[in-house]
Amino acid sequence: MTALQNPAPAKVVLSLTINGEPRQALVAPHRSLLEVLREDLELTGAKRGCDAGDCGACSVILDGRLVASCLTLALEAEGATLRTIEGVALDDRPDAALHPIQQSFARHAAVQCGFCTPGMVMATVALLEENPHPTEQEVRQGIAGNLCRCTGYSQIVEAILDAANAAPAAQTAGAPR
Repeated sequence: MTALQNPAPAKVVLSLTINGEPRQALVAPHRSLLEVLREDLELTGAKRGCDAGDCGACSVILDGRLVASCLTLALEAEGATLRTIEGVALDDRPDAALHPIQQSFARHAAVQCGFCTPGMVMATVALLEENPHPTEQEVRQGIAGNLCRCTGYSQIVEAILDAANAAPAAQTAGAPR
């Protein structure tokens, strides 16, 4: 088969808002949101783990919903609002302070190798925006789609519960305006 018989798919302009900023990328229809974020938009916080939606390392918040970016076609995000780990810190403050969730993860040693951390933080942001005062069981359910090989989850759950008990601003601070 020659190249003329099997042409490459046409690329399409993808327009969306990421972490409060309008962004565009020229993408082939078959590419995942994770690929476009990491390779085209240089937002490398979402990690490529299993590429099957099982580990949560690639979690992002798409139109208010936690999704596995490895299973989401980039073009499904057309016109959407997306939040990645890069948009969680309180960037509008002069000292670029970490989000209270990130601070709590550090305080509770909920980060070891760090590979799962962006996805865990994004799952926590989504959980606390939906339920600012979860029980331990609700926290465990909220992070159930995220795998960690290092901590055994105790410190992660403690960190999330601690963040939930922080000031109300902890749940919405850093959200795109």
